[in-house]
Amino acid sequence: MQPHVKTAEGRYTAPLSLAALLLITACGRGPTDDILPGGIPAMTNLHQASTLPPDAVRTVARRDFGWRLIYHPARAPANAEQDAARALCGLEKRRPARIEHIPRLDPYADPGAAIIDVYCA
Repeated sequence: MQPHVKTAEGRYTAPLSLAALLLITACGRGPTDDILPGGIPAMTNLHQASTLPPDAVRTVARRDFGWRLIYHPARAPANAEQDAARALCGLEKRRPARIEHIPRLDPYADPGAAIIDVYCA
C-alpha cells in the first residue's frame, strides 16, 4: 500500500487505491424505482400478481411482447391461464389479446411444467 503523501500545502492525501475503493462502494445500487415495459414497477411481486397458487408458479417475466409464464397446470385451478393473463395484463391496464403455448425444449428440466406467452392488447 502506498504511504500517505504530503502535498505542498501541508495536507496529506489518501492513496489512489483508497479513493477508488470509496468510489466503488458509494456506487452500490439501493432499492429501485425502475419501471418495466408496460409501466409495471420493477419491485412488483409478479408471482403474486399472476393470481396462481405459489406452488404452481415457476417463473413470471415481463417480455417485449407481453408476459411469459412457466407454471404447473396440475397444481393450478381451472381457468388458470385465463385468470393469470387477465391479472398480468391488468397490471398494464390492458386486456389479454391471446395466449400461446410454447413447447418445452427440455421437458425433463421441470417435469409437468408448461410455458405460455400472454399477449396484451
